[in-house]
Amino acid sequence: MKITWLGTAAIRIEAAGERLLFDPFVQLVGGENPNCLDDFLEDEVIFITHGHLDHLMEIPELLEDEDGEACSDATVYCGSVAADTLDGMLQDAGQVVKVSPGDCIRIGRVSVKVHPGRHARPGRTALKTLLSPRMVRYAGNALALAWLNRRFPEGGQTLVYEMEAEGKTVLLLGSMGLAPEADYPKGADLLILPFQGCPDPAGQAARIVERLRPKRILLDHFDDAFPPVSRSVDTRPFKKLMQERYPDIRAAKPVAGRPVEL
Repeated sequence: MKITWLGTAAIRIEAAGERLLFDPFVQLVGGENPNCLDDFLEDEVIFITHGHLDHLMEIPELLEDEDGEACSDATVYCGSVAADTLDGMLQDAGQVVKVSPGDCIRIGRVSVKVHPGRHARPGRTALKTLLSPRMVRYAGNALALAWLNRRFPEGGQTLVYEMEAEGKTVLLLGSMGLAPEADYPKGADLLILPFQGCPDPAGQAARIVERLRPKRILLDHFDDAFPPVSRSVDTRPFKKLMQERYPDIRAAKPVAGRPVEL
């Protein structure tokens, strides 16, 4: 099984002859890991964890050209909130499949189960962003994001995907939060964990690890992808905490575009 982080929360998983893409996003001007739409054009199975713009915004352009004609055979799996957003943007939303917690999707020999999740709460980080001098430097991004953010609501619906293939289990979170009532699998071979969006990412991540007890962790969404709203998050406090509390669980910070083997 091969896992490639493509910046922000974009993850490509290749397993059992299949290729699954999660949350594709092209970083804005000044993004820490610049990429382009071409990086996602060959993916034909796409899963979306929630409707925020940095998870969903590229889908209309991936599916349709400027005239509203289909330009891809890709199938997009997402929750109802994200699907409703896409329905208002696409000429034909026939390639969009709504999924709900409890659903299980078969992609060849890969099984994908849907679980409920929770979106992280930004807390005081939002105020720090507004007061940052980067608001001036990236004013164009800030204006675009202010307009786009209203078009891409999360709507209280963030999903977690559990993948099984090649005898391994991968649990992918869309944001750094878990649903209190959900029954998640314990001891997954890999937990893909977004590391951004709350005032204390190391502490929040540790609480998630305590609950899920994965064998390995791959961080994502820790980079400065859409300045000035995003920021580069220091992952070292979390790695130190993991070494102290869970020395048997390896936590890795990937390099964008460089595959890792599981």
